[in-house]
Amino acid sequence: MKGWRPPAPLLLLLPAVIVLAAVVIFPLLLSLYSSFTSFRLTQPASLYNFIGFRNYERLLTDIEFWTAFGRTVLLLTIALNVEMLLGLGLAMLVEKASTGQRTLRTIMMFPMMFSPILVGFQFKFMFNDNIGLVNNALQSLGLTEQAIPWLIDGQLAFIAILIAEIWSSTSVFAILILAGLLAMPKEPIEAARVDGCTPWQTFRYVTWPFIMPFAYIAMTIRSLDVARAYDIVKIMTDGGPAKRTELLWTLVSRTAYSDARMGLANAMAYFAIFLSIIFTVYFFRKLAAARTQIAAEW
Repeated sequence: MKGWRPPAPLLLLLPAVIVLAAVVIFPLLLSLYSSFTSFRLTQPASLYNFIGFRNYERLLTDIEFWTAFGRTVLLLTIALNVEMLLGLGLAMLVEKASTGQRTLRTIMMFPMMFSPILVGFQFKFMFNDNIGLVNNALQSLGLTEQAIPWLIDGQLAFIAILIAEIWSSTSVFAILILAGLLAMPKEPIEAARVDGCTPWQTFRYVTWPFIMPFAYIAMTIRSLDVARAYDIVKIMTDGGPAKRTELLWTLVSRTAYSDARMGLANAMAYFAIFLSIIFTVYFFRKLAAARTQIAAEW
């Protein structure tokens, strides 16, 4: 090794590698290790108490954890499907606009500019049972006589969170699907019309197969976001009432900081990461299949 000099690319990348190792790799390895310990924030020495897979075994029989897990999957399933349908509709409307399309695209991106915390505060105020905009509008229109306890009732609180999530992220689907619509060649659509296809048949067999990869890309991005949903839920309900809107990451936060059981919380977190990986792999497979179909047909 005497006289050996590291190559210039390695020297240039070294600072970035050091920073990446310090802020990403080391915390991940430490959290993974602590998930195999009985680490409590109130007992620092417990970090060295190795208990093997006991935390993970405990999760298998923890009803509270599986309830939060199921609720997270339910939120993810409903949110992704509704966002895709709304995003598809918005994208097709904007794509058909003859004037002001740039302005419409800019307006469509507005919800993405708000942080999840701000969206949470905004919808928490809107769904307030006393001064909220939603109840005032419903009562003014004569649709309800009494204020609806949106954030107090468990089922209504979940619906309120779902609405906030859909409002803040539908534009992700709309923008990506619009990109697919604008990149799509017009000749196949014109040929379908000449062959006598109805608008639905043209969309079903020509337009949708082409834009499907864009929809799967949006689903992959959003599945990662919803699977780690925390900010909006924390602000609007904090997992309440009576933990009926508790999701995986709000449960992880409460277990780690309120209950000080950091080892168990890290085990929950890695289980949630595993869930995200499953959805990502699923959507990437769908994306690959859609691309293969387009290559064969187009």
